[in-house]
Amino acid sequence: MPERQGVIVGWDIGGAHAKACLMVPGRIVDVAQWACPLWQGLDHLERALADAQARWPQMAGAHHALTMTGEMVDLFAHREEGVQRIAALVAQRLGAVQCYAGDDGWVDVVDAGRQWAQIASANWLATARHAARPLGNSAAEGVLVDIGSTTCDLIAFRGGRVLTSARSDVDRLATGELVYHGVVRTPLCALGPRIGFGGRMLNVMNELFATTADVYRLTGELNPAHDLYPPADGGAKDLEATRRRLARMIGLDARDATPADWLQMAHAWRAAQVAELGSQLRRVALLHGLGDEALVVSAGCGDFLVADVMAAASLPEAPLQRCVRYASHVAGAAPEVAGWAQVCAPCVAVAALYQEHREERR
Repeated sequence: MPERQGVIVGWDIGGAHAKACLMVPGRIVDVAQWACPLWQGLDHLERALADAQARWPQMAGAHHALTMTGEMVDLFAHREEGVQRIAALVAQRLGAVQCYAGDDGWVDVVDAGRQWAQIASANWLATARHAARPLGNSAAEGVLVDIGSTTCDLIAFRGGRVLTSARSDVDRLATGELVYHGVVRTPLCALGPRIGFGGRMLNVMNELFATTADVYRLTGELNPAHDLYPPADGGAKDLEATRRRLARMIGLDARDATPADWLQMAHAWRAAQVAELGSQLRRVALLHGLGDEALVVSAGCGDFLVADVMAAASLPEAPLQRCVRYASHVAGAAPEVAGWAQVCAPCVAVAALYQEHREERR
């Protein structure tokens, strides 16, 4: 067992999931994710922290590196309150905690309120900076494509440096570097106002009848381990129930068409999401002048879409052709933990960046 002082746990506390990475110098030991519907109360975060402590007894006395997006949930009156309460709870339960504050580096929990704006929703910056570092020569350039359950981050880098000057969610929404599209929790009506079915284009019912999890459950691309939330109707996740939810999006019942028809419809929804993400990736590539040698670093539970998103984004003069996985290429995760390191990239990144920070201070 390594000395406890060498153990670092990276945390990414989102509004829907809590993710953590257990790291010792030079090695990722384990990565895990828990459902954490933070909008329903901080007790969900307390349970996730307790589950982590039970999973990792060696975590006692560890150093903890924290990043978050959970301050956005409507449990809190504003994001400042969210940062303060999340940081305080994590510190209360775990002990030595440093918050990732982006350009301002590492902040002690007692200062989280004063620097809340730098701490809020900075997890994407940790992942992007970690992704850029192994490529840190003057010629290397690329873009992180992290497609998660709820959002997608598209962050360009060059020469070991993140290129965007945007730091807030609102600024990244303006540039296309943050897209509220994911492969689990996104309502299908957000993917477009119309969908093709039965040879016609139909207006979509703007109701929470189905989510993207239904699409990728039907296509067989969504790993059940990443499908942690109840469906929109609170029902089952089998194929019959999934088809029923898709049918409601266009005012039908599942029995009104064949399973092959509903699978075809799922692929139409998939194509709509790929097209949107591709257009946003093209915006980012053009904004930062990425060339045809740009490397895509994929991450997230939706990384199965990345190849098609790259194709949708490519222009003849600047095709995106090369792609590597964050877990293996950047994080150096062993095969037995690489799957979850790929899905939970921000917690892996903050653990790695904090380890570097501690080594630089010695």
